[in-house]
Amino acid sequence: MIRAAMAGMLALALAGCVAPGAAAPAPPEARAFSASADARAEVEAALARAAASGKRVLLVLGANWCHDSRALAGWLETPRLAALVAAHYELVFVDVGQPQTGAGRNLDIAQRFGLAELAGTPALIVLTPDGAPVNLDTAASWRDAASRSEAAIHAALATLARP
Repeated sequence: MIRAAMAGMLALALAGCVAPGAAAPAPPEARAFSASADARAEVEAALARAAASGKRVLLVLGANWCHDSRALAGWLETPRLAALVAAHYELVFVDVGQPQTGAGRNLDIAQRFGLAELAGTPALIVLTPDGAPVNLDTAASWRDAASRSEAAIHAALATLARP
């Protein structure tokens, strides 16, 4: 009887451990997208700060209804990624509504920087201090942000931060 109880307690204790190769923990989530914000003014302010500081602009196009958008926003709040962003970027979250259903908003911002179509969310555009996009080839690939690890996001943003 005691052995069975100890075995049960050991099984419960080990159930909380993550074995190598096991699924990563769920990403943190944040609700960083505001439908009522003046997105154009926020982008202009970020570009002005970037021009003065020499940092790049990290433009995150998403929505609070989107799990992947909330996951990316949450990852960007973790200490490791927040430090990277603070050191190299001016961060702007732009609410784009539901562009894939025809209920999009602020889509002119994506188009302004060369992302002609926004088929899903989130999208991530990195701009030089003078407003030139540097990652249009990967900007729309962030729709799987909830499946990415903090390390993978850090590596991608560290690479995009380099002149």
